[in-house]
Amino acid sequence: MASKELQAALDAARAAAEVLRSLYRRNVAVTLKADRSPVTEADLRAEEAIRQILRSRFPDYGFYGEEGGQHAMHAQNVWLVDPLDGTKSYVRDCAFFSTQIALLRAGRLVLGVSCAPVYGETAWAESGGGAFLDGQPICVSGVAGIGEAILSTGNLKTLAASAGGWTRLGQLVGRVNRLRGYGDFLHYHLLARGSLDAVIESDVNILDIAALAVIVREAGGVFTDLAGREVGLSTTSVLATNGALHAALLQAMGVASTQSAAGT
Repeated sequence: MASKELQAALDAARAAAEVLRSLYRRNVAVTLKADRSPVTEADLRAEEAIRQILRSRFPDYGFYGEEGGQHAMHAQNVWLVDPLDGTKSYVRDCAFFSTQIALLRAGRLVLGVSCAPVYGETAWAESGGGAFLDGQPICVSGVAGIGEAILSTGNLKTLAASAGGWTRLGQLVGRVNRLRGYGDFLHYHLLARGSLDAVIESDVNILDIAALAVIVREAGGVFTDLAGREVGLSTTSVLATNGALHAALLQAMGVASTQSAAGT
């Protein structure tokens, strides 16, 4: 049975989904924030719908939203929310966008909901309860060799600007069975349900990946940054795997092959 926190996050994601579907393909106006990233009415209204539900049920919890910023970050429990992860896709009428809601408790991610309302699937998990996709339990693959692995990549700008990192990634690409670039929420959903085996990204924000980290871990995978460190508020890169491949892929990317406690 879902905890009250998970039920609230699921309800909040559904409320955001209604907003996002209602404005999708409606030529919403786009403005640029200070960091030059786009924001639309859909982002703002979806975050407000989420905020109202979560604050009404858990008024003492902190809240860190993509659009509204940080509030009560000193609290024991803090909601991490990206109401529309994939705004650029949204305004280009591409279905690869989602709502991401996670719960950070005492510095550790313990709950995640990833809802892709137009693509048509929702994944969720909370610590110790397993991972689910549209109500069905999911788990990562058992692939143990790089030569049999399917690797998906996302944002790679920083890695591409690093001669050593780009070279190591190129060498790894030559070793894996298959390379794809599903990106955004999708390759993490695919990883968690065993349809691919590893994900690499070098340019992310914690709000993009917090919920997905919980989902992948609860599905049996390992989710760290590219240096093998546990995911936290300052994380900007990702190596997520089925677990069996994690040490080998860290080594391939230039990190000593000792797994982080982030996978436990």
